[in-house]
Amino acid sequence: MLKSRDLFIVSFVCVFGVFFVASNFADRFITRLPEDPKIVSKDLDLDFQLIAAAQASVVRPRDGKFDLGRIATRKEIAAWDRDISPDGTGLPVGSGDAIDGEEIFSERCAFCHGDFAEGLDNWPELAGGLDTLADEDPVKTVGSYWPYLSTTWDYVKRSMPFGYAQSLTDDEVYATVAYILYSNDLIDEDFVLSNESFFDVEMPNANGFIIDDRKISESHFWNKKVCMSDCKTDVKITMRAAVLDVTPEDE
Repeated sequence: MLKSRDLFIVSFVCVFGVFFVASNFADRFITRLPEDPKIVSKDLDLDFQLIAAAQASVVRPRDGKFDLGRIATRKEIAAWDRDISPDGTGLPVGSGDAIDGEEIFSERCAFCHGDFAEGLDNWPELAGGLDTLADEDPVKTVGSYWPYLSTTWDYVKRSMPFGYAQSLTDDEVYATVAYILYSNDLIDEDFVLSNESFFDVEMPNANGFIIDDRKISESHFWNKKVCMSDCKTDVKITMRAAVLDVTPEDE
């Protein structure tokens, strides 16, 4: 009898412990965020506020129709409205040079891109590849391929470092981009990249892209009568994709 009672008590304690842990986990990780992002604490980070805003977008039936989401607030729009245009629109005030950028790059970027922006394993290289775009296996880097420096700044600020995006300050982004330019021999190490000196940098492939005018230049090739079935008696493979080894592998 005593053994049964002890077994019952142990079982009860175990079940209570499981429910307690599950409840605590739910409170921490599953509890819904406030639907009004304005009431989210200012101490919480930007990502948390964006998630709160996203959760506020729910589907509700109204008059037999479904409305998706709601109008974004100015604060929510500002959180994402950070694009940098080729003409410099959107560039924040700030500066940095390759000397400071080398230290930042070594700590935050070299794990994937190498100490000299040469790329590690199959992670993309950011430097080199000049005059290789006409090769069978072109090396597309910031120095060889990217036509606008603004896209480099925008991408680093918006998406890097991998796993911790938007953690760099504006000055750190300027310094990091300066180091990438220096690694491509496009600037000297003491060149200060800033919103004022931004367009003093000449990108080698600035004229390598053209406006897509196929709607006009190739319209005479188009067949207005689109074939949807039994279009050809046989299909032949005339070309194959080359260089498919582009996915990093874990050792």
